[in-house]
Amino acid sequence: MKRICQILLLLGIVLTSWAQGNNALEQLKSDPRKAYGTDYPYSYDNVALTKAPNGYKAFYISHYGRHGSRYYWNDVLYREIDSVLTKAHNLGQLTPVGERFREKYNACKAELALGVSELSDLGWEQHQYIARTMYNSFPEIFKKGGDVYAVSSLVGRCVMSMAAFCLELTQCNPKIEIREESARKVLDGVKPDDRQNPLRKRFPRSRPRFEKNRSQFTGKDSLREVIIPRVFTSIEGLPDNPQHIGSNLINLYTSLPSIGHEGIMEGIITDEELAARWEAENLGGYSWVFGPRYDMIPILQDIIKKADDVLTGKTQRLADLRFGHDTCLGPLTVLMGINGADKDPENPYDVKDCYQTWETCKASNLQLIFYQGKKQGQDILVKCLLNGQEATLPLPADQYPYYRWQDFKEFFTNRCNSVQ
Repeated sequence: MKRICQILLLLGIVLTSWAQGNNALEQLKSDPRKAYGTDYPYSYDNVALTKAPNGYKAFYISHYGRHGSRYYWNDVLYREIDSVLTKAHNLGQLTPVGERFREKYNACKAELALGVSELSDLGWEQHQYIARTMYNSFPEIFKKGGDVYAVSSLVGRCVMSMAAFCLELTQCNPKIEIREESARKVLDGVKPDDRQNPLRKRFPRSRPRFEKNRSQFTGKDSLREVIIPRVFTSIEGLPDNPQHIGSNLINLYTSLPSIGHEGIMEGIITDEELAARWEAENLGGYSWVFGPRYDMIPILQDIIKKADDVLTGKTQRLADLRFGHDTCLGPLTVLMGINGADKDPENPYDVKDCYQTWETCKASNLQLIFYQGKKQGQDILVKCLLNGQEATLPLPADQYPYYRWQDFKEFFTNRCNSVQ
């Protein structure tokens, strides 16, 4: 009877994992802004977590978080849009919608130029929210205070995200002592592919299998062509080609909610139009995170080592916190096979079932929660949260979403060691 129950439970886990991917298009219908992909601002969902197995309580957290919402990552986008709008205005080639957009853009362009790549107010608030949610979800870890170690990449928006998160944790409980560090010596555990990383290694890269069959995907993306006549009466004499201008307009549109200016492009693009093209965009997103997945092996090894240090008593930390980039967290989810992200399907239409670009949104984060039992000798258990929601791992689990740490350690150590 026990064996039958275990089989049924494992079947339920498989079906749950399938449903998570299979409803991607349904999620877009309920929230079209998820089509922003990696520009999607973190969602403040109230998620109910599965109660720990009887006799177990949480005692340690290992975390990796992307920086929060920011201004666009370089100034080229802002400069090119300013240039094309100015030129079109001088030539009398803007529609009424385009003229209104130009006026609103001019009103905020000085702010945009100053803010390039920096964390926005929303980005700060996102990490405050995530930190407080972590504290409230696992009070047994933090209530007595103790040591926390936080590391960041060398990029300012990541350092500020770390500051927001750690400040909120200490406001929750002043007894928490946090050591924050942003230095080249910690890059291997937070941004191992950084050229400034003195321990940087070269790992093999590969393309996902669906790329061989990409021609089978018949979805078309004509949004760039659609939005151009909404802004311009003619593009003759304008700098850049229509495709590039259209891409710039789309990139600006998806970045605006992160800085509180989403209203300036009214009448040019809609969220529903972005949702209609999302599946095609998601294919590129999967290739983008799949190729460098092995580059994130040092982060996974760092997670395992620091957890072992806590379990063996080498350190007494409550949590290890890492603050980096989507270029690390996205590939890390593939390396770890979170929610089936390592499935590597051959059919391009199956890609949406194992990876969705919005899972690597602004302030996206991975949390591994460790649990110990009251009785001596009981297995250490670990639960995976992706953006605050319980996630699957490619491991056996008779108490999902709880996995045996020993299974986790052995499986992922072997996965890391198998890469030459």
